[in-house]
Amino acid sequence: MPKTAFLFPGQASQFVGMGTELIASYPKATELFATADQILGFKLSKVMFNGSEEELKQTNITQPSVFLHSIISYQCKLVDQTPDAVAGHSLGEFSALVCAGVMSFEDGLRLVRQRALAMQEACDQNPGTMAAIVGLEEAQIEDICCNITDDVCVAANYNCPGQLVISGSIEEISLLYSHQTQTNLSLKLFAFSQNVIVFAAMRQFVTDLLLVVPLFFKFYCSYTIQFFL
Repeated sequence: MPKTAFLFPGQASQFVGMGTELIASYPKATELFATADQILGFKLSKVMFNGSEEELKQTNITQPSVFLHSIISYQCKLVDQTPDAVAGHSLGEFSALVCAGVMSFEDGLRLVRQRALAMQEACDQNPGTMAAIVGLEEAQIEDICCNITDDVCVAANYNCPGQLVISGSIEEISLLYSHQTQTNLSLKLFAFSQNVIVFAAMRQFVTDLLLVVPLFFKFYCSYTIQFFL
Protein backbone atom coordinates (compact mmCIF):
# COMPACT_ATOMS: atom_id res chain seq x y z
CA MET A 1 0.00 0.00 0.00
CA PRO A 2 1.45 3.41 -0.98
CA LYS A 3 2.62 5.62 1.86
CA THR A 4 2.67 9.42 2.06
CA ALA A 5 5.26 11.71 3.62
CA PHE A 6 5.15 15.48 3.95
CA LEU A 7 8.57 17.05 3.32
CA PHE A 8 9.17 20.70 4.22
CA PRO A 9 11.83 22.90 2.55
CA GLY A 10 14.55 24.95 4.19
CA GLN A 11 16.30 28.24 3.54
CA ALA A 12 16.85 29.17 -0.14
CA SER A 13 13.37 28.01 -1.18
CA GLN A 14 12.03 31.55 -0.79
CA PHE A 15 10.76 33.47 -3.83
CA VAL A 16 9.45 36.93 -4.61
CA GLY A 17 5.70 37.14 -4.05
CA MET A 18 5.56 34.06 -1.84
CA GLY A 19 2.21 33.72 -0.13
CA THR A 20 0.19 35.75 -2.61
CA GLU A 21 -1.11 32.54 -4.20
CA LEU A 22 -2.36 31.39 -0.80
CA ILE A 23 -4.10 34.67 -0.04
CA ALA A 24 -5.83 34.55 -3.42
CA SER A 25 -7.22 31.04 -2.87
CA TYR A 26 -7.73 30.48 0.86
CA PRO A 27 -9.48 32.89 3.29
CA LYS A 28 -7.78 31.07 6.17
CA ALA A 29 -4.41 32.17 4.83
CA THR A 30 -5.30 35.82 5.44
CA GLU A 31 -6.04 35.06 9.10
CA LEU A 32 -2.79 33.13 9.59
CA PHE A 33 -0.66 35.83 7.97
CA ALA A 34 -2.31 38.43 10.22
CA THR A 35 -1.63 36.29 13.28
CA ALA A 36 2.01 35.89 12.26
CA ASP A 37 2.46 39.64 11.75
CA GLN A 38 1.04 40.27 15.22
CA ILE A 39 3.34 37.70 16.86
CA LEU A 40 6.42 39.05 15.10
CA GLY A 41 5.60 42.69 15.72
CA PHE A 42 6.10 43.70 12.09
CA LYS A 43 4.44 42.95 8.76
CA LEU A 44 6.46 40.02 7.48
CA SER A 45 3.59 39.33 5.08
CA LYS A 46 4.26 42.66 3.34
CA VAL A 47 7.89 41.66 2.70
CA MET A 48 6.82 38.22 1.49
CA PHE A 49 4.21 39.62 -0.87
CA ASN A 50 6.03 42.71 -2.16
CA GLY A 51 9.65 42.53 -1.04
CA SER A 52 12.63 42.28 -3.37
CA GLU A 53 14.80 39.21 -3.84
CA GLU A 54 17.55 40.89 -1.81
CA GLU A 55 15.19 41.57 1.11
CA LEU A 56 14.00 37.97 1.12
CA LYS A 57 17.60 36.70 1.14
CA GLN A 58 18.29 38.28 4.56
CA THR A 59 18.40 35.39 7.05
CA ASN A 60 16.22 37.15 9.61
CA ILE A 61 13.53 37.50 6.93
CA THR A 62 14.11 34.31 4.95
CA GLN A 63 13.64 31.82 7.75
CA PRO A 64 10.30 33.01 9.18
CA SER A 65 9.06 33.56 5.60
CA VAL A 66 9.82 30.00 4.51
CA PHE A 67 8.39 28.59 7.74
CA LEU A 68 5.25 30.68 7.44
CA HIS A 69 4.71 29.78 3.79
CA SER A 70 5.14 26.07 4.56
CA ILE A 71 2.78 26.01 7.52
CA ILE A 72 0.07 28.08 5.85
CA SER A 73 0.32 25.87 2.76
CA TYR A 74 -0.11 22.84 4.98
CA GLN A 75 -2.98 24.37 6.97
CA CYS A 76 -4.84 25.39 3.82
CA LYS A 77 -4.14 22.46 1.52
CA LEU A 78 -3.22 19.34 3.50
CA VAL A 79 -4.44 19.64 7.08
CA ASP A 80 -7.20 17.05 6.48
CA GLN A 81 -4.73 14.48 5.15
CA THR A 82 -2.85 12.04 7.36
CA PRO A 83 0.75 11.37 6.29
CA ASP A 84 2.68 8.30 7.33
CA ALA A 85 5.66 10.49 8.21
CA VAL A 86 6.93 14.08 8.15
CA ALA A 87 10.42 15.50 7.71
CA GLY A 88 12.12 18.75 6.81
CA HIS A 89 15.41 20.03 5.51
CA SER A 90 17.21 22.11 8.17
CA LEU A 91 14.80 25.00 8.84
CA GLY A 92 12.04 22.80 7.41
CA GLU A 93 12.26 20.55 10.46
CA PHE A 94 10.41 23.23 12.43
CA SER A 95 7.57 23.08 9.92
CA ALA A 96 7.57 19.29 10.26
CA LEU A 97 7.46 19.58 14.06
CA VAL A 98 4.39 21.82 13.87
CA CYS A 99 2.77 19.45 11.39
CA ALA A 100 3.47 16.52 13.73
CA GLY A 101 1.86 18.32 16.66
CA VAL A 102 5.07 18.73 18.66
CA MET A 103 4.52 22.48 18.94
CA SER A 104 1.91 25.02 17.94
CA PHE A 105 2.13 27.24 14.88
CA GLU A 106 2.60 30.24 17.16
CA ASP A 107 5.42 28.68 19.21
CA GLY A 108 7.10 27.37 16.07
CA LEU A 109 7.10 30.85 14.56
CA ARG A 110 8.60 32.35 17.72
CA LEU A 111 11.38 29.75 17.75
CA VAL A 112 12.16 30.24 14.07
CA ARG A 113 12.27 33.99 14.59
CA GLN A 114 14.84 33.65 17.40
CA ARG A 115 16.85 31.15 15.35
CA ALA A 116 16.88 33.55 12.41
CA LEU A 117 17.96 36.51 14.54
CA ALA A 118 20.81 34.51 16.08
CA MET A 119 22.01 33.35 12.68
CA GLN A 120 21.72 36.85 11.22
CA GLU A 121 23.89 38.16 14.05
CA ALA A 122 26.42 35.40 13.36
CA CYS A 123 26.39 36.31 9.68
CA ASP A 124 26.96 39.99 10.45
CA GLN A 125 29.85 39.23 12.80
CA ASN A 126 31.48 36.60 10.59
CA PRO A 127 30.62 37.25 6.93
CA GLY A 128 30.71 33.97 5.03
CA THR A 129 29.35 32.24 2.02
CA MET A 130 28.26 28.84 0.78
CA ALA A 131 28.80 27.13 -2.56
CA ALA A 132 26.99 24.17 -4.07
CA ILE A 133 29.37 21.85 -5.89
CA VAL A 134 27.96 19.53 -8.54
CA GLY A 135 29.76 16.63 -10.14
CA LEU A 136 32.55 15.82 -7.67
CA GLU A 137 32.77 12.90 -5.24
CA GLU A 138 32.30 13.70 -1.56
CA ALA A 139 35.81 12.52 -0.71
CA GLN A 140 37.30 14.86 -3.34
CA ILE A 141 35.47 17.86 -1.91
CA GLU A 142 36.38 16.97 1.67
CA ASP A 143 40.03 16.68 0.63
CA ILE A 144 39.92 20.09 -1.06
CA CYS A 145 38.45 21.64 2.10
CA CYS A 146 41.14 20.04 4.28
CA ASN A 147 43.85 21.60 2.11
CA ILE A 148 42.54 25.13 2.74
CA THR A 149 44.22 25.96 6.04
CA ASP A 150 44.30 29.75 6.22
CA ASP A 151 40.63 30.08 7.15
CA VAL A 152 37.38 28.13 7.49
CA CYS A 153 36.12 25.89 4.69
CA VAL A 154 34.03 22.82 5.50
CA ALA A 155 31.54 20.45 3.89
CA ALA A 156 28.20 21.71 5.24
CA ASN A 157 25.28 19.99 3.48
CA TYR A 158 25.32 16.57 1.82
CA ASN A 159 22.26 17.31 -0.27
CA CYS A 160 22.25 14.28 -2.54
CA PRO A 161 24.70 12.07 -4.50
CA GLY A 162 26.65 14.40 -6.77
CA GLN A 163 25.80 17.63 -4.93
CA LEU A 164 27.47 18.90 -1.78
CA VAL A 165 27.41 22.36 -0.24
CA ILE A 166 30.57 23.82 1.30
CA SER A 167 30.66 26.69 3.77
CA GLY A 168 33.37 29.06 4.88
CA SER A 169 34.90 32.50 4.70
CA ILE A 170 34.24 34.55 1.60
CA GLU A 171 37.97 34.62 0.82
CA GLU A 172 38.42 30.85 0.98
CA ILE A 173 35.26 29.98 -0.95
CA SER A 174 36.16 32.55 -3.62
CA LEU A 175 39.66 31.06 -3.86
CA LEU A 176 38.21 27.59 -4.26
CA TYR A 177 35.77 28.88 -6.87
CA SER A 178 38.57 30.43 -8.93
CA HIS A 179 40.46 27.11 -8.94
CA GLN A 180 37.47 24.88 -9.65
CA THR A 181 35.95 26.43 -12.75
CA GLN A 182 35.27 22.98 -14.19
CA THR A 183 32.61 22.39 -11.55
CA ASN A 184 29.20 23.99 -11.23
CA LEU A 185 29.44 26.31 -8.22
CA SER A 186 26.58 28.51 -7.11
CA LEU A 187 27.64 31.04 -4.47
CA LYS A 188 25.09 32.20 -1.89
CA LEU A 189 25.87 34.36 1.15
CA PHE A 190 24.99 32.74 4.45
CA ALA A 191 26.16 32.55 8.07
CA PHE A 192 28.78 29.87 8.60
CA SER A 193 30.72 30.12 11.86
CA GLN A 194 28.81 30.98 15.01
CA ASN A 195 25.68 29.40 13.56
CA VAL A 196 27.31 26.08 14.44
CA ILE A 197 26.69 26.98 18.10
CA VAL A 198 23.11 27.97 17.31
CA PHE A 199 22.54 24.70 15.44
CA ALA A 200 23.97 22.61 18.27
CA ALA A 201 21.80 24.23 20.93
CA MET A 202 18.68 24.12 18.75
CA ARG A 203 19.17 20.48 17.76
CA GLN A 204 19.56 19.47 21.41
CA PHE A 205 16.38 21.35 22.23
CA VAL A 206 14.48 19.62 19.42
CA THR A 207 15.81 16.19 20.43
CA ASP A 208 14.78 16.73 24.05
CA LEU A 209 11.36 17.92 22.93
CA LEU A 210 10.79 14.86 20.75
CA LEU A 211 11.41 12.59 23.73
CA VAL A 212 8.65 14.08 25.88
CA VAL A 213 5.96 15.38 23.50
CA PRO A 214 3.53 12.96 21.78
CA LEU A 215 3.55 13.16 17.97
CA PHE A 216 0.64 12.96 15.56
CA PHE A 217 2.84 11.45 12.85
CA LYS A 218 6.22 9.74 12.59
CA PHE A 219 8.97 12.39 12.48
CA TYR A 220 12.26 11.82 10.67
CA CYS A 221 15.27 13.87 11.78
CA SER A 222 17.33 14.82 8.73
CA TYR A 223 20.49 15.31 10.80
CA THR A 224 20.64 11.92 12.53
CA ILE A 225 18.34 9.92 10.19
CA GLN A 226 16.47 8.82 13.33
CA PHE A 227 12.70 8.72 13.50
CA PHE A 228 10.46 9.48 16.45
CA LEU A 229 6.88 8.43 17.07
